[in-house]
Amino acid sequence: MSNSKDKLENLQRLFDRLGHYAVEAFHYLALFIIGCMIAWSAVHTVIEILTVKQYASIDDILLLFIYLELGAMVGIYFKTNHMPVRFLIYVAITALTRLLIADIQHNHKASMDLVIITGSILILALAILVVRFASWNYPSVIRGKDHEQQLPANKTPRPQDDELA
Repeated sequence: MSNSKDKLENLQRLFDRLGHYAVEAFHYLALFIIGCMIAWSAVHTVIEILTVKQYASIDDILLLFIYLELGAMVGIYFKTNHMPVRFLIYVAITALTRLLIADIQHNHKASMDLVIITGSILILALAILVVRFASWNYPSVIRGKDHEQQLPANKTPRPQDDELA
């Protein structure tokens, strides 16, 4: 009876390990595809700016910043296996700024949309302030890909040491 129970537990551990490796493989594949798509989109935008347009507009430059922030976010996720929330907020702020500039360039008049977009940017900036304040006052353990980094006994974690802060 215990022999069959041991076999069942061994089989369950094997399937757990296989499932873990399958999820990790899918994770890496998806991140690689996302990273390639970001790089391809950025290169396509640069080629379009250099060949089709006579100059890069502020809209194009902000779009390249969005690609840069997304690429950095994917890179940090590859290294740490954690999603940096601040980068998502930076992307949102840049996208709203891009929308604000496009709205002003096309409509050439003040409207309630401008106030709403500007208020949204302000709320997101305050959200970054809250995230930074929380990470400064309540620092997390510095994380690596496979293990948490151990700090020396006399050193406390600082936000600048943690890529997610």
